[in-house]
Amino acid sequence: MTSILLHIDSSARRENSVTRDLSAMIASQLAPAKVIRRDLATPLALLDEAWVGANFTPEDQRGPEQKALLAQSDALVQELQEADTIVIGAPIYNFSVPSTLKAWIDLVARVGVTFKYGEAGPVGLLQGKRAIIAVASGGTEAGSDIDFATTYLRHVLGFIGITEVEIIAADQLALDAEGSITKAKAAIENLAA
Repeated sequence: MTSILLHIDSSARRENSVTRDLSAMIASQLAPAKVIRRDLATPLALLDEAWVGANFTPEDQRGPEQKALLAQSDALVQELQEADTIVIGAPIYNFSVPSTLKAWIDLVARVGVTFKYGEAGPVGLLQGKRAIIAVASGGTEAGSDIDFATTYLRHVLGFIGITEVEIIAADQLALDAEGSITKAKAAIENLAA
């Protein structure tokens, strides 16, 4: 049962967005006690040399400027840590994820915070969570050889420990919009809370 849901939208469209509509339907279907909302249409800061330097400075040695540089990232990580279910609306732009979603990933994938390196390689620190990704595309079939969005999202979420990942796809909208949306809505209705 979902008690805290992190609802992320990454479509540049604030209106008439298939992924925003689908992600809202998913959140409604799960009926969580609390929803944390993150709209990436309002861009996040991009990584730069100062941010990287702050991130790799031990926490107890960071100065006020470094702490300020990491504040947005810390808040995004806290949202992930609090949520037991993450719903991401992710349109497929040019075969991959929107740049705003990539910026979010860059800010939450932090060594020692959301993953660590063990003897056998990386270990995700956000285990026991579920992610549901609502994707939409004009012509790219979800899961196909040219879909770099869903494979990337599965990989990066797994990297930080979120291995239970479901894809709800309204793909190939340019070929059959009605059929694609009907298929996605049916998958949402079958989601277990």
